[in-house]
Amino acid sequence: MLREGLIYLSGSRAAKAVVTRTPLRGMSRRFVPGESVDSLVDAIREANSMGLTATGNFLGESVKSEASALEAGDVYTEILERIAAEKLQANVSLKFTQLGQDISEEFLAKNLGRVLETARKGGLFIRFDMESSPYTQRTLDAFEALWAEGWRDIGVVLQSYLKRTAGDVARMNEIGARVRLCKGAYAEPAEVAFQAKADVDANFVELMRMLLPEGNYPGIATHDDRMIDATVSFQTKEGIPKDRFEFQMLHGVRRDLQQQLVTDGYNVRVYVPFGSHWYPYLMRRLAERPANVLFLAGSVVRESPVGRLFSRRNKADSRG
Repeated sequence: MLREGLIYLSGSRAAKAVVTRTPLRGMSRRFVPGESVDSLVDAIREANSMGLTATGNFLGESVKSEASALEAGDVYTEILERIAAEKLQANVSLKFTQLGQDISEEFLAKNLGRVLETARKGGLFIRFDMESSPYTQRTLDAFEALWAEGWRDIGVVLQSYLKRTAGDVARMNEIGARVRLCKGAYAEPAEVAFQAKADVDANFVELMRMLLPEGNYPGIATHDDRMIDATVSFQTKEGIPKDRFEFQMLHGVRRDLQQQLVTDGYNVRVYVPFGSHWYPYLMRRLAERPANVLFLAGSVVRESPVGRLFSRRNKADSRG
């Protein structure tokens, strides 16, 4: 119920107006470090200093105007140039609709082409994020069209809550494409998606077991301890080298776990989003991990006048 409510709120303008006026706006920076390319680059540098690689994402999807799609292309070109120039351990993630897929396939090809060329010049990788289920086949078709043209430093995202995904994993393994496996964060109908968390989790484990031995450097994207334990257990049992895959996590989520996995010798990449479209992203992240609601709610209380009053009283009491 909480997850569905948060997903609904992600599309509510009224809810966004309320949240923007609360301390939640400031706390969102735990997940979204800022709105500029500089803020992204700073976050990537910090991640690299902690032994983490990163993927940068300019927030936005379902762009309907050419001007907005061209702006997104400009931003990604700038990000890729900055990553290459500063030799950062990072790549980028983007959505086809953000670059103009809903405008026309011809416009998408032209706008995306310059981003791909910039990535090729810098020797950088591009991941194409997955969107809601009406876009699943369109995303995979666009991806395979690029693959057929000879692009290889590209990868796609697949979601374990979709019932079709085992077939998509098998196809990506067959052609040798890199896959990021995640659970999925959109509200989907029962005809296409598992509705029970247990079923989504069970499918995630099965898909992970397809990807680790047969995939091309898959990204296992989860903060769920049980999914991570299942991955480590399978990797260890099958003797799969730790450098054959990576764990992926969101910027600002389970930082303790990120560091522990690095200490244990695993590759960990953090997904670092930035931009003005922070609100729907934040709501979907809260929906994915309800514990984040408690974290942010506690922060709101601590930063409110009542919270500051109690804090001052507690400090006074501690001084005796």
